[in-house]
Amino acid sequence: MPLTGDLLIGASAVAASDGTMKALNPATGERIEPGFALGGPAEVDRAARLADEAFDGYNRTGPEERAAFLELIADRLEGINQELAERAALETGLPVAQLEAEAAKAAVQFRQFAEVVRQGRFRQATLDPALPERRPRPRMDHRMQKIAIGPVAVFGASNFPISYSVAGGDTAAALAAGCPVVLKAHNAHPGASELEGRAIQSAVADSGLHEGVFSLVRGAGDEIGAALVDHPLIKAVAFTGSEGGGMALYRRAQLRPDPIPVFAEMTSVNPTFVLPAALAARGGEIGDGFAERMLVNVGQACLKPAILLAVDGPGYAEMRDAAAARVSAMGARPMLTPGIHDAYVRGAQRLRDSGATLLAEGPEPEGTWDGRARLLEVGGDRFLAGPALAEEVFGPAALLVRVTGVDQLMEVARSFRGQLSATMHLDEPDHADAARLLPILERRTGRIVVNAFAHPQEVGHATVHGGPFPATTDSRFTSVGMSSIDRFLRPVTYQGFPDALLPGALAAGNPLGLWRLVDGHLTRD
Repeated sequence: MPLTGDLLIGASAVAASDGTMKALNPATGERIEPGFALGGPAEVDRAARLADEAFDGYNRTGPEERAAFLELIADRLEGINQELAERAALETGLPVAQLEAEAAKAAVQFRQFAEVVRQGRFRQATLDPALPERRPRPRMDHRMQKIAIGPVAVFGASNFPISYSVAGGDTAAALAAGCPVVLKAHNAHPGASELEGRAIQSAVADSGLHEGVFSLVRGAGDEIGAALVDHPLIKAVAFTGSEGGGMALYRRAQLRPDPIPVFAEMTSVNPTFVLPAALAARGGEIGDGFAERMLVNVGQACLKPAILLAVDGPGYAEMRDAAAARVSAMGARPMLTPGIHDAYVRGAQRLRDSGATLLAEGPEPEGTWDGRARLLEVGGDRFLAGPALAEEVFGPAALLVRVTGVDQLMEVARSFRGQLSATMHLDEPDHADAARLLPILERRTGRIVVNAFAHPQEVGHATVHGGPFPATTDSRFTSVGMSSIDRFLRPVTYQGFPDALLPGALAAGNPLGLWRLVDGHLTRD
């Protein structure tokens, strides 16, 4: 598929109104053809108006029509898997094979959401039938379902250029819910973004849907993002990125005349707690596994296990040495962008300035923006006294925290802010300590892992990728998995309606064959 560099607004390819840009190959420092159009508020306005025009019709599509559309997007993504992976590799420095798997994962997510749409449970259809004979007051018929919230602005992420970007889970969940999407492409991978965008655009056209169901915009600086959040026809925002970026969008959205939700997935160090019996039995294995997972994607993953905590006792030296050996052997690799690389260098230095000792580092980088792996260590007392040590360093660095005993381990656990995940390594003799630690972690994260590592994460019905602030702006929701659709829904009750006017999910006879809550009882009758 030839790249044109155009913006994709509805069915149209739109030329630049604010200059052009070229992608950067972070491995070579070279700029890559072609030039990509930059737009501004006018393009956002056009896309948002088209999305609003599309909303009523798209929100009322039946389960089969919407599911077939999502499956067609999956087909189109599978058809460009190799081309998409190769282009994304040029723009990110990530391996082609890894990106092929990521593209396949993106297609699978659309197929998973197609099944969610067909099953219809996301609508939470609930019926309280009329009770005209009830005394002292009769009850009118009440029927409730969840409907789409409205057009959604999705901000593509930098670190997963496919599965968290244009064709990522946010887009899939919003489209599954019935929301048109206006996508702000990330400037770090414009070519991959266009390929994904054209796959979705063609699926919209071939499904006979309104062109405003999907648009892709791009701009320089913050102006285009601000225009998206400010636009009165946009009704929700999904964002994956830094705490600073997410909170800027969140605060802006709350200052609108009609505030809207911003579902931002932001920062996490995903602490890993090794309890004493597990440490003594397999400290070396845990240390090696932790470092291996930490280094995936050059440490540029939201679920990177970044802090490893254990009691200074049997097995600790073996754990530390194994992690250090893995880090020392890891060659420096290109990071996603020069800005991410520079922030990583500053972050790793911040750990040292805050009292951490450098234990190991990988070979000297050859490329300008190569990320050098680092492993640092700090004692529990110093960690508790230095809040900066608990802040995320986005890149291939990790921190070991050596605590004096289980009581200090609990104290350190209580010091953490909200996280996307937390991990416990434990054996049977550790169960009593794990029982003490568990409620502390439950209050701080949306996902607790035992005897594995936070990354990778399965995408399924039980998936939670969320947590208390600052991991996200709303801990009630997940940004990954099938229940992420809930972010883009709101409830509506239909009271006293004639059956001919009721939505299919609520009509008499259950024409869609859904599971429904009828007078408090779950049934398909």
